[in-house]
Amino acid sequence: MTDPVRFAAIGIDHRHVYGMAANLGAAGAQFVGWATEGTPNTLDGFVARFPDVPRAARAEDLLDDPTTDLILLSGIPRDRAGWAVRAMQSGKDVMSDKPGCTSRDQLEALRATVAETGRIWSVDFSERFEVPAVTLAEELVAAGEIGRVVQTVGLGPHRLNRPSRPGWFFDRGAYGGVLTDIGSHQIDQFLHFTGSTEARVTHASVGNYANPDDPGLQDFGEMVLQGNGGHGYIRVDWYTPDALPNWGDGRLTILGTDGYIELRKYVDVGGRDGTDHLVLVNGARCENIDASGAGLPYFTRICADIRNRTETAMTQDHAFRVCALALDAQDMAEARA
Repeated sequence: MTDPVRFAAIGIDHRHVYGMAANLGAAGAQFVGWATEGTPNTLDGFVARFPDVPRAARAEDLLDDPTTDLILLSGIPRDRAGWAVRAMQSGKDVMSDKPGCTSRDQLEALRATVAETGRIWSVDFSERFEVPAVTLAEELVAAGEIGRVVQTVGLGPHRLNRPSRPGWFFDRGAYGGVLTDIGSHQIDQFLHFTGSTEARVTHASVGNYANPDDPGLQDFGEMVLQGNGGHGYIRVDWYTPDALPNWGDGRLTILGTDGYIELRKYVDVGGRDGTDHLVLVNGARCENIDASGAGLPYFTRICADIRNRTETAMTQDHAFRVCALALDAQDMAEARA
């Protein structure tokens, strides 16, 4: 029997760490320890979910443990790349929350460290990897149900939840800008579904239209992408209204030459209960499909990649390309502002 992948977490400042750790556990990995600075407002929720996992006195203790294979990173975004470099230099593979980095210097340091160490640096783009509807969409696209993919439209609205947000959330230098941060989810999906291995940003814009007392917050962002496999449009915002029953009506539309797929990932305001609603329209089918049982293969695949030194979960080039495009978009948008 193959020993399970052993993982530890450094930084729990973002709630995405809940899903990262839980889904790795469901894939058979073993959560062996965690460390974080201070008492972030995620602490109580984290301990409630993982009460039996010990807290290390120092993050360095986790890096020094030769039996740990993988380090999860969900600290303040500006700190993630530095910890990733240290983890890889300590012989660990890394799964980072998005954004994996917030500057070009950080991205170049990550590239250099991967080249030097041969370790895996992966980013859990949860709007793809933690959404069963996306898994089913991948299968349908691969089966030719909508022909050649021409364009993706990714919409990422989020609820501000001001009372629960820490100070770094409103600090542009800490979170990296709205396109670097939540825009990276949609860039990942654009590259994946269009099959683009090269791409450029042709338009990008950011703004703060509803929160003038928080000048460091960008509450709106958009970009247009041109790839060698297709086109993309992305819009992200912090405007989710209070009446919506969840944090955001995240959607993805995949346009093909023979049809289209729309994902209503987290809620269907049209009235269907639950999550993971997939609409498929082509020459023979016009259906609403419950995709909630389609599975989350990323986590099983990355465990296999750690054991086998393969790239089945996500290629390293893809992870770097998403981050580079996000930084390009952020720079273009802020130059125009």
